[in-house]
Amino acid sequence: MTYPPSVHTAPEHERAQPPVAATVPAPSQRGVLSVTADKVRAAATTEPGRLQIIGAVLALLVVAFGAVTAFEIADRASAADDVVGRSQPLSADAAAIYRSLADADTAAASGFLAGAQEPRDVHDRYEKDIREASRLLVKAAANTDASTKSGQEITTLNEQLPRYTGLIERARASNRQGLPLGGAYIRYANQQMSKVLLPAAERLYAAETGRLGEDSDSARAWPFFSLGLGVVALAGLVWAQRRNYRRTNRVFNHGLLVATAASTVLLLWLAVGHTVARAELHAADVNGQQSLDVLNHARIDSLKARANENLTLVARGAVLTADGRNDKYETDYNTNMKALGEELRKAGKLADDDRGSEPVAKAVDAVSEWQGRHRTARSADDGGDYEGALTLIIGPKDSTGESFERVDDALKQALAHEQGEFTRAAKDGQGALGGLPTGAAALAALAAVAAIVGVNRRLSEYR
Repeated sequence: MTYPPSVHTAPEHERAQPPVAATVPAPSQRGVLSVTADKVRAAATTEPGRLQIIGAVLALLVVAFGAVTAFEIADRASAADDVVGRSQPLSADAAAIYRSLADADTAAASGFLAGAQEPRDVHDRYEKDIREASRLLVKAAANTDASTKSGQEITTLNEQLPRYTGLIERARASNRQGLPLGGAYIRYANQQMSKVLLPAAERLYAAETGRLGEDSDSARAWPFFSLGLGVVALAGLVWAQRRNYRRTNRVFNHGLLVATAASTVLLLWLAVGHTVARAELHAADVNGQQSLDVLNHARIDSLKARANENLTLVARGAVLTADGRNDKYETDYNTNMKALGEELRKAGKLADDDRGSEPVAKAVDAVSEWQGRHRTARSADDGGDYEGALTLIIGPKDSTGESFERVDDALKQALAHEQGEFTRAAKDGQGALGGLPTGAAALAALAAVAAIVGVNRRLSEYR
């Protein structure tokens, strides 16, 4: 029996598959910068393309010039504002705290020397000094970060001042009762003042004066980046106009001319304005702050000398120097007077006009008178005439106290004058930078638009 041939079915994996098209690798993607660069190179082969590139570069230059100028001058204007409105006032307040504390100590010693019935004016002076120091400490604390060095000194002063005033009150109470313990309290209070309070106040003053110097230096720093960009932008604009003239024989392109004028005005404003600000802030430092610093130290030295002079009579030889040979307070008085003389010599050299030099000269004369009267008082005390020495120290007429007041009044006058000199110069420097950041942005925008308009005017000739 014949069977039909069997149908063979190939395995599935051997069945014919439809032809697969060969996969061609896609070309690698080119970077955006590379494509842009090709377009720029292509555009640069034609004059319209070159003009478009020139316009874009000029606009970018003047905008960058204006932006950098606005940024740098805003930073310097902010520093100048800090000099006038923050750093110098805080430095002046720190000096006032120092002076108030030293003067309070002097008044306390003078009141104690006067006996059980402390003179009303001396008591009021002490109370006024303590209130002033307390007020300024509160003000300084409100404007100072507690974690900074200044903040730490303010904390120390706030903690120690009540302890000092407590010792003074104990000394007064003992003195009114005629107890000798009062002398020990007044000496211990002076020790707290001279070893704790005044050093902390001096460190606070040094820190705030240092911050003032930093702000002044920041405000006076030259804006080299802005000046450099201004020169480059101006050079680019001049080059573009020269190129335009050589290719078209046209002298002016109004757009490029306006852009050049605006950039020139901005560059001159930047250079002149910053030069004036720098000069005024330098004058504020040299003719104002340096004199203020010297005069503040001179006044403090005079206050310390007066306190030590009074305490010499309070202690009556009970407190000696470390070597045990000399009276401690008399030795400290001589040291303070020597420092006072040196500071007054510096102040005389720094004074740049008669209004500044005259009070310094008065202070020098009063110091000389003070020293002469002090020698007379010491001779009386060493000779056993304590009451005579007391009259020569705190008496109402021809006393060292009278000479001290003359020194203090002269130094107050000199300080007021130098403070005015500083404020005037610093505000002039601050004003020289005013409006420049805004003006820089406006002039740069004008220059950029004008440059583009000027280039587009040339491009329109090719259409």
